[in-house]
Amino acid sequence: MIPTRVIGGRYVVLAELGRGGMGIVWRAEDRVMGRHVAVKELHLPAGLPERERLLFRERLLREARTAGRLNDPGIVTVYDVLTDDGVDHIVMELIEARTLAQVVAASGPLDEGQATEIGRRMLAALRVAHDGGVVHRDVKPGNVMLGAGGRVKLTDFGIAQAVDDPRLTTTGSLIGSPGFMSPERLDGGPATPAADLWALGATLYHAVQGHGPFDRETTAATISAVLHTDPPPVRTRGPLGPVITGLLQRSPQARLTATQAEALLASGGGPPSEGPTAPVTGQLAAPPAAARPWRWIAAALVAGLLVGVVGGLLGGVALAAAGRPDVRVLTYGQGGDVPLFDVASEYCLAVAPEPGVQVLSSATEQCDAPHAAEVFDVVDTFGSRQALDLPPGLPDFARAACALTFGSGVVAGPDTDRLAVTALVPSEAEFTRNTATSGTPSYGQRQVFCVLAPADGGQLTGTRLAEEG
Repeated sequence: MIPTRVIGGRYVVLAELGRGGMGIVWRAEDRVMGRHVAVKELHLPAGLPERERLLFRERLLREARTAGRLNDPGIVTVYDVLTDDGVDHIVMELIEARTLAQVVAASGPLDEGQATEIGRRMLAALRVAHDGGVVHRDVKPGNVMLGAGGRVKLTDFGIAQAVDDPRLTTTGSLIGSPGFMSPERLDGGPATPAADLWALGATLYHAVQGHGPFDRETTAATISAVLHTDPPPVRTRGPLGPVITGLLQRSPQARLTATQAEALLASGGGPPSEGPTAPVTGQLAAPPAAARPWRWIAAALVAGLLVGVVGGLLGGVALAAAGRPDVRVLTYGQGGDVPLFDVASEYCLAVAPEPGVQVLSSATEQCDAPHAAEVFDVVDTFGSRQALDLPPGLPDFARAACALTFGSGVVAGPDTDRLAVTALVPSEAEFTRNTATSGTPSYGQRQVFCVLAPADGGQLTGTRLAEEG
């Protein structure tokens, strides 16, 4: 008869749940509380130098201190830490659930609604961690638990690091999963909240595509892909695709923050979460099928602008970085650079908007005929029924919105690197112009128009908008 093992005189080992390079996880029963728990037991690799051994041990203990102070239903709870027979253990909440990686492997990619809810829960959990000064460092599908009733948990803070503690970055070891590590980390930079968000973008990509954005046959090829290639675009009907694109920006400065990404997702699926994450219940609602996929990019950015959470975009952080185009901004309407722009939707144009050029409605062309420019997105910013002053950040918003739309898979073709992008914003006079002819308030044009044209001033044939899937 195999003797019963009891860890720390309290936790009765029942079964092995799994093992990895840093240890074994046991299912155990807590004799005091009368509940089942998960106990993580540290086993360091053989031959590890003493200095690294001490650092790895400190990292395990830091997991307890880190996760123990993070109070959010989206983060696995740590109950206890102890040393038994010279071996360190962490006692954690036992999650009876499969990981996102297991679910996708067994059943294929998730639908957009499910993945969006996972994204919202993980963003809220990471925001709690980052606000507490903690970087996870290994966000990936294998560390996202999907429980009954739509519960989502972020687990394995075993390699988590306090932002203000440099001691755990000095060994030169590669901590994390290369396909889900941000370019700056693979390039030797420190782990930061922005790196966690990049990893979340890769994780959500995996959720809806069934594979990672940079999966390759070898680790070396995967690292090279992360460092040097752009991920394939994700086409969605709601805001999830643009959020993934925004999180996977190669430049940390151009990357969406957790607050910005939450606002984007909330704009397409209900109000943003005001507090800790909660279990997901009921049927997940899909975004409206009739909406053009890329319209969520601009609409969600506008929502963020209106609630004041897109500070990164309006504060001069150009999303044109990391492969996005430089975007020229021109004003249109009364007193503007383009005196008249009488185009209401996505059209191909016989003339390109330039200072002093009037673009009449008669300038629209069939896209299969040679043409000078194409409107690839229209953002209805503030409507025309309310008296408003021109927002000073509108040009920066327009520049960011057009750059993000252009780079999100909306514009296709072999010559995208030879296209110039112009964002047209209303002049102050146009924005505030009173056009009411009866008792109903009405004001001038307030849309933002995103226009592409050959950089060399030549002609286009055929639309540059990707086909909707």
